[in-house]
Amino acid sequence: MKVSLTDAGKRFNRDWIFRHLTYIFEQGSSYAIIGPNGSGKSTLLQVISGSMQINEGKIVWSHDNRSLANDTVFNMVSICAPYLEVVEEMTLKEFLHFHQVFKPFLPEFPVEKIISMIGLDKASGKQIRYYSSGMRQRVRLAQAIFSDVPAVLLDEPCTNLDAAGISLYNQLINDYCKDRLVVVSSNDETEYGFCKNRININDYKK
Repeated sequence: MKVSLTDAGKRFNRDWIFRHLTYIFEQGSSYAIIGPNGSGKSTLLQVISGSMQINEGKIVWSHDNRSLANDTVFNMVSICAPYLEVVEEMTLKEFLHFHQVFKPFLPEFPVEKIISMIGLDKASGKQIRYYSSGMRQRVRLAQAIFSDVPAVLLDEPCTNLDAAGISLYNQLINDYCKDRLVVVSSNDETEYGFCKNRININDYKK
């Protein structure tokens, strides 16, 4: 999986979020999009995911040396963000089974194993509406990291996690994301410390 941006820019009304961004994100590498709150990190992440269009420049997604149409990119990426809702009326087990209908999990990870790995065995039959914010974030991490896709996009992935949750996050990244394209949007090094490449969104404001 590769995402190539050439002189890319995104604006809302007359305000440019970023401009003249030329960069290549490649599978097998990890990238951090950094900058202060409200600087546009999440916007760039959504552009990379294909869910938001740019206003100028060019973006190309490719996989196995073949270009991907914009409306097929979602099949190749998973995303974890605190603002993405989970289906509260479902139990965790129901939700993960529902999720894998349209985005299958890695073949060696059935739903029951995933639930055990994120430490939510005792709550698997409880509706997600009764979960704490930290438990919900573990669910978001699970659906993103265990999805069988070449690109994993993480927006402030440790939001609401306690120390044990942060440790789990780092373990999951280390064990299951080494061969993927990983992009983390954050201003907290706890979340992106493993990333070998750093992009400061403020460098692309002019």
